[in-house]
Amino acid sequence: MTRTRLLAAVLVAGVVVAGPSVVPAAASGPAAPTAVVSAQSPDTALETAIAGLPTADATAALVRVGGKEGTWQGSSGVHDLRTNRPADPAARFRAGSVTKVFTAAVALQLASEGRLDLDRSARSYLPELIPASYAGVTVRQLLNHTHGIPAPDFPGTTVEEAYANRFQIHDPRDMVRSATSKAPEFAPGERQHYLNIGYTIAGLIIERVTDDSYERQVARRVLKPLGLCDTYFPGANPRIVGPHNHGYQRMRLDDGTVGLRDVSVWGSTDGWAAGDIVSTTADLERFTQALFQGRVVRGPLLDEMFTLPKVTDSKTGKPAAYSVGLSMKVLGGREVWGKTGGRWGYNAAIAGTRGGSRTLVYSVNSTDAKGQDMNKVAETIMVATYGRP
Repeated sequence: MTRTRLLAAVLVAGVVVAGPSVVPAAASGPAAPTAVVSAQSPDTALETAIAGLPTADATAALVRVGGKEGTWQGSSGVHDLRTNRPADPAARFRAGSVTKVFTAAVALQLASEGRLDLDRSARSYLPELIPASYAGVTVRQLLNHTHGIPAPDFPGTTVEEAYANRFQIHDPRDMVRSATSKAPEFAPGERQHYLNIGYTIAGLIIERVTDDSYERQVARRVLKPLGLCDTYFPGANPRIVGPHNHGYQRMRLDDGTVGLRDVSVWGSTDGWAAGDIVSTTADLERFTQALFQGRVVRGPLLDEMFTLPKVTDSKTGKPAAYSVGLSMKVLGGREVWGKTGGRWGYNAAIAGTRGGSRTLVYSVNSTDAKGQDMNKVAETIMVATYGRP
């Protein structure tokens, strides 16, 4: 399938950031005086979790808690560090790897229709793309990160180099070729290593079995039926369409100092079916509740999303934490299932208990969204909602 539509979108959107991208020195200091917490229905722990923004870790936070245990909505921080306007609680944001939940849901729907076999090899669907060295990788292994395929190569290794290449267009097939040209990390199904590449291949398989684009399939099967009007795939457009709070990343600036740079305009074709979706907390809450209630993936196949493979993590040796589309963590003495996502300037997550009695969606405008450790504000939100690990 050609990607000419991506090139066309770039020509239409352009790649020029409106105004300077470096935050003025005065704006990158202590919390702005206009920062507020606005909330619906009281919850002291959650209000405290997002109070005081912007800070060194985040400039804004949007939170929605739902379910039978009670509801709560709140926002804090600023729309941008130039005007210090309060954050827009209805803003769109980059949800990163939350995209994987949508991809997994579509794959499972196709499996329920008999159009996709989770136990069939990925190579049987894409023989011209997947080499014989990966003939044993199944669709299920792509989706639960036990495939053993390494990550593709991207230009640069630092955030500054990534920023310099932020408008580069990445073709999914080229990413797969780059990854599969390398030796396997481990035998299929032997261990687990969380990477994007499995979902890039899954997106291409969805296109092959439906003879349609991945984006249209997600829209037809998930976005439109649930009325997710503020959720979309940006393609090659590096801008977030519609109202959004600005994202910032701490990095080395042009003058050699380290500070915050506005990274709201940044291409996401490297994520595609693994991480390029744009959404809102309201849309993601609606999606999460429908998913956990069995209204997106129906019947026994929904169990795939709540079943961890019986293998260990390839790096830590700990038990696998990722299922098909979701991950699991014990918080407050109970299993919490969900998915986090990170794009430069933005962290997001959806989560819920298995029965959906308490769901959480947040967007945190993190100043180091791809850091090794979880953003402190996001972690505090998670603990305030479910309790400590």
